[in-house]
Amino acid sequence: MSKHQARKRFGQHFLTDESVIEGIVRAIAPASDDHVVEIGPGLSALTQPLLRSLAHLTVVEIDRDLAARLRGKHTAERLTVIEADALTVDFASLGAGLRVVGNLPYNISSPLLFHLMAAADTVRDQHFMLQREVIDRMVATPGSSDFGRLSVMLQSRYRMEKLFDVPPEAFDPPPRVVSAVVRMVPLPIDRVRPISESALEKVVARAFAQRRKMLRRALGDWAALVPWEALDIAPTARAEEISVDKFIKMTDALVEAGVVSA
Repeated sequence: MSKHQARKRFGQHFLTDESVIEGIVRAIAPASDDHVVEIGPGLSALTQPLLRSLAHLTVVEIDRDLAARLRGKHTAERLTVIEADALTVDFASLGAGLRVVGNLPYNISSPLLFHLMAAADTVRDQHFMLQREVIDRMVATPGSSDFGRLSVMLQSRYRMEKLFDVPPEAFDPPPRVVSAVVRMVPLPIDRVRPISESALEKVVARAFAQRRKMLRRALGDWAALVPWEALDIAPTARAEEISVDKFIKMTDALVEAGVVSA
């Protein structure tokens, strides 16, 4: 079979380093009856080792040539190939207890992480390789310069842990950035949650749109309706200093005041 050329429009960088592949599979620790969905299987670097442990694997692949390769290599009993853009897949419809894994295309990583939030109730865990800079933002704590919209939104739904870095030379072709692997576990049903997820998204987006400004200024006309003292938020605080729980409480106050729609 001819060598597959990485396609820039799909953000393809194929993982080739065996020790990194082993490290990811070890972190996932797949059991035979696990319901695993791999996003972007590419040339099967992770697919093959996962299938050594799994009875069945589902993959989502946008590249029709790679999808055809996968169908030719594995029986339908072992591998289900969903030929589609992962951003269009309804992951919640794939069943309960999903374990989602993948070397995510860096050009769609943030939109894809937000897309997967809609399926979090059906997901057991997620293990992804991403640009290290994105993972640093995902796991950042309040008060750090990396803490932003991505941190708040994902931390409101997942417990996340950065596992290890992956150098550019682990890929073909090598990306221009260092990568890393992250574990994401959905928070339990009794977590602190907002009245409205979409309202939280609006408030967080506005808060970080001008992150150098003090939060009271960044929120504009909403600021007068936030119970600042009750939330113990200093007058000079910036968005990056506010915890996820306080963002949720702030959002709930604005929804109840009728200025942010649920």
